[in-house]
Amino acid sequence: MARPTALTADQARARLHELTVIDVRTPGEYAAGHLPGAHNLPLDHLGQALPALKTAADRGALLVVCASGTRSATACQRLSEHGISAATLTGGTTAWTQLGHDTHRPAGTRAPWAMDRQVRLAAGTLVLTGLLAARRRPRARLLSAGIAGGLVFSALTNTCGLAKILAKLPHNRPRATDLEATLAALTG
Repeated sequence: MARPTALTADQARARLHELTVIDVRTPGEYAAGHLPGAHNLPLDHLGQALPALKTAADRGALLVVCASGTRSATACQRLSEHGISAATLTGGTTAWTQLGHDTHRPAGTRAPWAMDRQVRLAAGTLVLTGLLAARRRPRARLLSAGIAGGLVFSALTNTCGLAKILAKLPHNRPRATDLEATLAALTG
């Protein structure tokens, strides 16, 4: 079984010309800005793309990218289980942009807020709504308690159900990934 590796943003930038970059974020996140030359292949489509990714890996090194490095590490582990060697970008596109490296955006797209910002807005709004509504109906405090519990669970498990829900909103999906075109680019 191939062993996943990690590259820092500076290491990846130095080798970008020799890497096939796979961005496993949602189409909305990808549209907000991605590494130059990256192919958008959302994590939930990874299984369908295994043959194309195997072909691409046989031609050269793969770099898997997400926002923070968590989803890309998951993708690298899945690829490793299928004998496909890939590296993850440590710190994801967040680390990449913090170092001032270039990102590309598809023409004509408007960047949505970052997902963590959307989660903070939604969670804060729901907590505040629960507290304000509790002035008339005391049981409405349960909404605030539920959100607080969800945030604690999110931190402990490093997952975020609210982010998964928000990712399905239309403004977070400006266009669907053209999976066929991405697979063709990886195999061609």
